[in-house]
Amino acid sequence: MAPVALETEDHARDAAFNKAMHGKSANERAGMMSMLKKDKTAQKAAVDEYFKHWDNKSAADETAETRLARRDEYATLTRHYYNLATDLYEYGWGASFHFCRFAYGEPFRQAIARHEHYLASQIGIKEGMNVLDVGCGVGGPAREIVKFTNCNVVGLNNNDYQIERATRYAAKEGLADKLSFVKGDFMQMSFPDNTFDAVYAIEATVHAPSLEGIYSQIFRVLKPGGVFGVYEWLMTDKYDNDNPRHREIRLGIEIGDGISNMEKIEVALAAIKAAGFELELHEDLADRPDASPWYWPLAGDFSNMGTIYDLPTILRMTKIGRGIIHRFVGALEKIGVAPEGTQKTADSLALAADNLVAGGREKLFTPMYLMVARKPHAQ
Repeated sequence: MAPVALETEDHARDAAFNKAMHGKSANERAGMMSMLKKDKTAQKAAVDEYFKHWDNKSAADETAETRLARRDEYATLTRHYYNLATDLYEYGWGASFHFCRFAYGEPFRQAIARHEHYLASQIGIKEGMNVLDVGCGVGGPAREIVKFTNCNVVGLNNNDYQIERATRYAAKEGLADKLSFVKGDFMQMSFPDNTFDAVYAIEATVHAPSLEGIYSQIFRVLKPGGVFGVYEWLMTDKYDNDNPRHREIRLGIEIGDGISNMEKIEVALAAIKAAGFELELHEDLADRPDASPWYWPLAGDFSNMGTIYDLPTILRMTKIGRGIIHRFVGALEKIGVAPEGTQKTADSLALAADNLVAGGREKLFTPMYLMVARKPHAQ
């Protein structure tokens, strides 16, 4: 593996920016109320810092240098993406920032939880285990897995605002004794070697500039004999980087999801083995013959809706729903209620949604490539 330059961590700087931009909005209800409480100057700085990597850089004009520039600032890019997108995610999707499989008639929230339970069961997480959640978001999966297994989870996150929200939710649900959240870059974890009984990552390690780099860090902090399980975002074997349409889909996903460098399945498989793991299971769960495809909520296909209670979520995800949000947020910006850049962020998420659906339908992309791997006992 070619060496990857790691960003210098500055927790004091990040904490100061979090205070400036988000203030006390982490204590607000999820979604719109939190979104409207941002400092306008700090939000503009986050918008400028994030979108400098994407503005006027089309798929047709993309070069190795532009992709390298994104990888070189992977931590800053991802941190500012979630400074901008977290409230929109919670408003539109919920507290578990991931996709899932759907059984016939299965409600959205139930399917999300089942996806988390499935990963925990494949890893073999048991009561009392000390488990690391790599890239924990606002802690939705961690809370669910704690309730499902009664394990103890440490959530690792590079975004101070998400840590504040995750901590608040854990306390609200009476799980503060089982859950804790740590600030840090997952490419350079501060945990000692051989710390955790198990490690999982749900659609988070895609933000790494190098899969071998992040998997090697996970290998280091996992105890000998421990298991790592991941749902990875990957381009499939059908993806052809020389195909302009394929590149456009890949770049659209990256822009709207804060991804510096998305890889193909073959790269992930090689990376996890190079990190030292014994790969026990790998499968693209998106290829399972499920009743409904994983991307149906983004496609706004009401025929797949499992319950009437899913209607508000699906309405927000349709093109009409996203168009209403575009105009509504734009109006709030014009009158000074919403900070500048909110509409631009929402539009980038809509662009990602369209390309995620296209990538799923054309079998070019999967958000749920499952890998389960063990750290050998003899170390």
